[in-house]
Amino acid sequence: MNQNEFMQLVNPFKDKIFRMAKRLLVSTEEAEDATQEVLVKLWNKNENLDEYKSVEAVAMTMTKNYCLDQLKSKRASNMKIVHNNFTDREAGLQQKVEDRDTWNWVEKIMNDLPEQQKLIVQMRDIEEMEFEEIGKVLEMNESAIRTALSRARKTIRETMIKTHHYGIG
Repeated sequence: MNQNEFMQLVNPFKDKIFRMAKRLLVSTEEAEDATQEVLVKLWNKNENLDEYKSVEAVAMTMTKNYCLDQLKSKRASNMKIVHNNFTDREAGLQQKVEDRDTWNWVEKIMNDLPEQQKLIVQMRDIEEMEFEEIGKVLEMNESAIRTALSRARKTIRETMIKTHHYGIG
């Protein structure tokens, strides 16, 4: 596979690799480095890529592992989730402020989730990955993923209700 063919293969999910790295590492520069590192590793596996059912799943697994290694070596307890695209629609200033405030609370709650739940929420709710893909990346079965996702969402929902007194609890 030449470089052009390789880029055609990875271009559809290159941004997804970056977003996952950014979610885990926070820093744009570190996420760019991680993306580059994963692409180099994929390129080095170039001749064996045909063996994989989903090159994207392999790339996402490599990204997860690389980022987790980086976090362990640098600052395991200082993770933060950032999501810049929460409110891109045109809304009134008040609505934008409320949306940002709500997202900030969700972000804080997500920071307190166990690492596995954090990754599952990222991959399913933000990256919109299928359960099968998530299972390959995290090496989990789909029912365990659904259970962890359900628990994570419940924790987020209950904490939001307690924090903001939303709804009738």
